[in-house]
Order: sequence, then C-alpha cells, then structure tokens
Amino acid sequence: MQVSQYLSQAFAALGDPTRLAILGRLAAEGDLTVQDLAQPFAMSLPAVSQHLKVLEQAGFIARGKDGQRRPCRLRPERLKETAGWFEHTRAAWEARFDRLEDFIANFPTQALPHQNGTKGDGNE
Repeated sequence: MQVSQYLSQAFAALGDPTRLAILGRLAAEGDLTVQDLAQPFAMSLPAVSQHLKVLEQAGFIARGKDGQRRPCRLRPERLKETAGWFEHTRAAWEARFDRLEDFIANFPTQALPHQNGTKGDGNE
C-alpha cells in the first residue's frame, strides 16, 4: 500500500469519534470482544462491527479467536507509524518557521518601506 493511501485510510478511520473511543478503550483495557466494546455505545452490534472493520482495514486493530470469544486487540505499531508521519511533518514545518524567523531577523531594515513611502536608514 502506498504511503498516501495508507495515511488516507488511517485518517479516515481516526476521524470518527466512535472509532477513537474504541481505540482508547483497547489501549486502556487490553483485548475486548465486540460485545464489550459495544457496551458504552447506543448502537447495534452490527454497527460496532462495522467500526471495527474500518479500524481493522486501516491496520489499527486485529481480531483473534479464543475459543468462543473473538477478542479485538490494538496494533500499536500502526499507531506509531501514523504518529511518525505527524512528527515528521511537524519537524518539517518547525524547520520552515525557523528559517523564516532567521530571514526576518536578518532582513535589512533599510529595505523596508516606511509609512511615508520612503526608505529609512534605521535612525528614525
């Protein structure tokens, strides 16, 4: 899967408050069944299962089989990959802002037009 396709799928999955709540519960409580995950929501089991399908397709959870139970577990490595994209993007923007700040700090004030339309010598 291409990076842009993976990120689109990841952000679509993370863009829903129910799915975020499901991920939060799995992170806090460990493996849970669909019925466990459905408890706090006012929705049917098939609706919760649909949310789980989206999270599974995005790689955020895995479903297992333990006898009669079908526990869902968090895949933290996928969250780490998504967080890595945010970190990379944040670092790139910070570097750009640092360069802009340096440019502005070193910009000669004589080159700036003053309110009266003339160039100043910095002694006004």
